[in-house]
Amino acid sequence: MKKEFNKDIHAFINANLKTDLHSLLLKKSPFPEVSMQEIVQQIKGRKVAEKKFPFFLKEGIVFPPGLNMEQSSSQSTATYKAENLQGKTFLDLTCGFGIDAFFMSENFEEVTLVEQNAELLQTVQHNWEVLGKSATFISKNALDFLQENTQIYDVVYLDPARRDAQRNKVFLLEDLSPNLLEIQDILRKSAREIIIKLSPLIDVSYLLSVLKEVYRIEIIAVKNEVKEVVVYIHPDSKPEKVSCSCVNLETEEPVFEFDWNQESEAQAAYSVPLSFLYLPNNAVLKSGAFHLIAERFGLKKLHPNTHLYTSDRQINDFPGRVLEVETVDARAIKKKEQFNIISKNHPLKPEEIRKKFQLKDGGFRYLIFTRSLQGKHILKSK
Repeated sequence: MKKEFNKDIHAFINANLKTDLHSLLLKKSPFPEVSMQEIVQQIKGRKVAEKKFPFFLKEGIVFPPGLNMEQSSSQSTATYKAENLQGKTFLDLTCGFGIDAFFMSENFEEVTLVEQNAELLQTVQHNWEVLGKSATFISKNALDFLQENTQIYDVVYLDPARRDAQRNKVFLLEDLSPNLLEIQDILRKSAREIIIKLSPLIDVSYLLSVLKEVYRIEIIAVKNEVKEVVVYIHPDSKPEKVSCSCVNLETEEPVFEFDWNQESEAQAAYSVPLSFLYLPNNAVLKSGAFHLIAERFGLKKLHPNTHLYTSDRQINDFPGRVLEVETVDARAIKKKEQFNIISKNHPLKPEEIRKKFQLKDGGFRYLIFTRSLQGKHILKSK
């Protein structure tokens, strides 16, 4: 991949952002120094950047292959992780396309980026120069770097690769690259604080059982889709408690924070559906704080296996959706009505419900099929 594109090439890329890429690939590149495949790669990169990290939509930026873009954090998650982060020295051991490092290192005097893919690192270095940001760039395997390193960094950040040699997705710590279980002891010798970004599929209880000195877990969702589980470690310390933070970015929902042991101590009361129904966001559900969320907000749970909550009066500042509902009979549902359908702990899936009752999808109203300890319920939002 050429790391430099002249103004004519950039103009051609910008002029073809809406062109069908398959037909474009069949054409010959008008520039002898760059292939049509490379041009299409840049067009794809710009389209991803428009949604994922729009700060990169600047003349001169070069985009890597699609997989590197896919594995990069979004601008919103990167800026969230950067909040209140500062120090003298910052090290990113697996910088990838460098989105996290760009924001997380903002308040550090010295920044070091390590990436084993030399070509990708060249792209990152070029882009940082375009954006007027400096760092020390080292093309090396993370473990090799740690074994040779003698410095202690204020913050060391890792986003291990979550694909195996066959490019299949993996998420257990021993399957990542680098293997976190293998390097955690040597890693702790190089950092005052360690921050690790992991798959949204990872089990938090498993994390706490295999990683040492964890003091904080952050579960980060964007518009109710869990994107990252982030682990914070203080080497050579024994945290008395582990805090958990559940955030749903790009919404107005509040952050839900608790100490990990509080869930095991919490108790929930149960009820049939009342006037208001509460649906926790997916970051909260990922945390497993099913009893604590009820206790914290004074809500009743419908069923041990139904993570929906209810109350007679509306509770504000809930981390999720709140619906005013009424119980309806199946015979009262009219054909061709339009609803967003939710099925929780119910034998019918949303698509089966839609087909059975001949309903249209979407709109502003909700139809909820669920179960309490007293049996199955159909609820309609008002």
